[in-house]
Amino acid sequence: MDKEQIFGMAEKEMEYRVELFNKLTQTCFNKCIDKKYKENELNMGENTCIDRCVAKYWQVTNLVGQLLGSQRPM
Repeated sequence: MDKEQIFGMAEKEMEYRVELFNKLTQTCFNKCIDKKYKENELNMGENTCIDRCVAKYWQVTNLVGQLLGSQRPM
């Protein structure tokens, strides 16, 4: 592989990670944060919900990655 190919792969990986982070943030925000902001900080329920949401999101993402990786032709 030449430097251009390596750079292209690194760029795609960065795009994937940014997209994943943005989806995770949006999903957990919509699920856990009330539409009407009452306080300037997260309450205990919101914190717990976000912790669980993020943990589940990563768990599913890793599982899908493993399943896709095992399906690759050799």
